[in-house]
Amino acid sequence: MKLHPAAEGRGVVFRRSDLGAELPARFDYVADTRLCTLLADPAHPELRIGTIEHLLAALAGLQIDNVLVELDGPEVPILDGSAAPFVFLLECAGILEQDAPRPIIEVLRPVRVQAGAAFAELRPAAPGLDLALSIEFPAAAIGTQALALSLNPSTFRRELARARTFALAEEVEQLRQAGLGRGGSLDNAVVVDGARVLNPAGLRMRDEFVRHKLLDVVGDLALAGAAIHARFSGHRSGHALNNRLLQALFADSANWQGTGPAPAAASRAPVPAAA
Repeated sequence: MKLHPAAEGRGVVFRRSDLGAELPARFDYVADTRLCTLLADPAHPELRIGTIEHLLAALAGLQIDNVLVELDGPEVPILDGSAAPFVFLLECAGILEQDAPRPIIEVLRPVRVQAGAAFAELRPAAPGLDLALSIEFPAAAIGTQALALSLNPSTFRRELARARTFALAEEVEQLRQAGLGRGGSLDNAVVVDGARVLNPAGLRMRDEFVRHKLLDVVGDLALAGAAIHARFSGHRSGHALNNRLLQALFADSANWQGTGPAPAAASRAPVPAAA
């Protein structure tokens, strides 16, 4: 993977160099949400890019609006299962302000989607994105956890970036029997077996599980194509509900408006020494 600076207004675009084709990072190109968020072109099924959510979370968390992501295969590297390596590389490359205002989506009225006890919701709020999420798992090592924060580069780095993806031990075996998750290991995921965390070094944070789920929310909401000004709240929300929430938001133009530049904020992109 290579990250290239992009012009003002370009947004986040994925390029498959092996296919000579591009896909925009947009909610209406999401084709699968079972194991990750996966983009695909309906007219060209071979044009697919999976596991985009951690990279998109890093870009959104650092307020980077314009970047070309070049890949020579169908998946963004998982690295350590968090967004921290992407944050490190982007900040090493450098981030610069551009002369165009940031695209912003202001939520005007509540939008909610639900699946059983799980739900995801956006409500009008002051400028910025406030996030609140709770999760509930039968595994004793996870249990019930909740976290709320206001998103900005500082809170993203400190509170969310290092949280790794996780799986239950029984799910890992099921995935492998189905021929999936073949690159997964304790180096890029937290694996839980009942009350035990199987990773030798343990957790990075006591509530790493809900922090990673909130990281996923940030990445999935980035597929709106602009910074969202709203309050997000959810319970047991995953990639599927997060995408359904964006679909519901944009299904009615009365739900939102583009409000132009945020105060004292400009579009940002990596400088040419790309990560």
